[in-house]
Amino acid sequence: MPPLRTLLAVPVALFLLALSPFPSPTATTAATALAPANTGTPTPATTAAPAPATTGAQATAPTPDALLPLLAPEDGTPATAALLSRDSDGDDDGDDDDGNGNGNGNGNGNHFARTGPAITYADHFRAGSITKTFIATVVLQLADEHRLSLSDTVEEHLPGLVRGAGNDGRALTLRALLTHTSGLYDFTADTGGLVPLTPRQAVRLALTHPPSRRGRFAYSNTNYVLLGLVVEQVTGRSYAAEAERRLITPLGLTGTSFPGSRTSLPSPHGRAYTSSGRDVTELDPRVAGAAGELVTTLADLNRFYAALLGGELLPPRRLREMLDTRTAHGLYGMGLFPVKLPCGTTVWGHSGRISGSFVHTAATEDGRHVLTFRVNTTAVADPDLEPRLLTAEFCPRTQ
Repeated sequence: MPPLRTLLAVPVALFLLALSPFPSPTATTAATALAPANTGTPTPATTAAPAPATTGAQATAPTPDALLPLLAPEDGTPATAALLSRDSDGDDDGDDDDGNGNGNGNGNGNHFARTGPAITYADHFRAGSITKTFIATVVLQLADEHRLSLSDTVEEHLPGLVRGAGNDGRALTLRALLTHTSGLYDFTADTGGLVPLTPRQAVRLALTHPPSRRGRFAYSNTNYVLLGLVVEQVTGRSYAAEAERRLITPLGLTGTSFPGSRTSLPSPHGRAYTSSGRDVTELDPRVAGAAGELVTTLADLNRFYAALLGGELLPPRRLREMLDTRTAHGLYGMGLFPVKLPCGTTVWGHSGRISGSFVHTAATEDGRHVLTFRVNTTAVADPDLEPRLLTAEFCPRTQ
């Protein structure tokens, strides 16, 4: 594809799109498992490192609100952080907000906090790889309707598409795509998230590279671009249309959308910045597609993950499949990954990092307690703070 290769000569160092969860392939402690990615093909952490031992008054752990300001970089980037938590009594209807984004109560089980006026409760933002949880849910619903099987090969649904450089769709199952064990190259490692592509262009770019070993967990955005194409082939409708009618509309996620080629964000919204301070509020979502184009709100993400893990979207058998990490060697289920906290609690969710936005949603396995936090820049100031924030939210604190 000579024209595409010419286009890809643009310097990708300007800013990096990492449509991915936690960025380090092998680590299991917070100090290393949440380190910034260098390759664009990061993988999730499974264990948060325990906090250093303390005694006496020091035993009181920090609250999520106390940690929140530390997420925003202090390097001149005009970044702001925010979080919204929801417990089993919350309905995420904004009752704790004063209408100007200043709410910080929890009278309805919700708690909103922010570090400055640049982010409000109702803001729309780009969610990056959190899109994958939506796509995986649609695929599992189709499996439950017997319209596809997770053991189907890619070739059965997309004949002739995955071929070349040692790649073979006849040997890849939908399960392998869902769990990132296909070995397919991550196309965003070549584009840096700078180049809008059609789904088939993204796949063809990935197929210019040989695969890694099949069966090993290797996070690749190409997997979910292919799943988006499979959804279209099976249903005759786009993955966006299917997600809207199956998930977004039934749950009343009025702030959530798949923007397609629309570069602007719906109102209200704040600004979005790269780590160097460049304003990237306007962004072509086709740099991500089914791997990361979702636009949403804090409340909508909490509602979605609560519904998913609470059994509203999938029958028990399919939800168990989604949470089964054995195929990916304990690292990843299907559109969800686990993080085990020092107190023994395991939370499930996903994170998303796209130019100008980082967001992470985590929830208890029953969906009754959910936390979403975000910054309006490409990465948090210190990745070690992520597991600390999850621990502060989900582990009991010393009073």
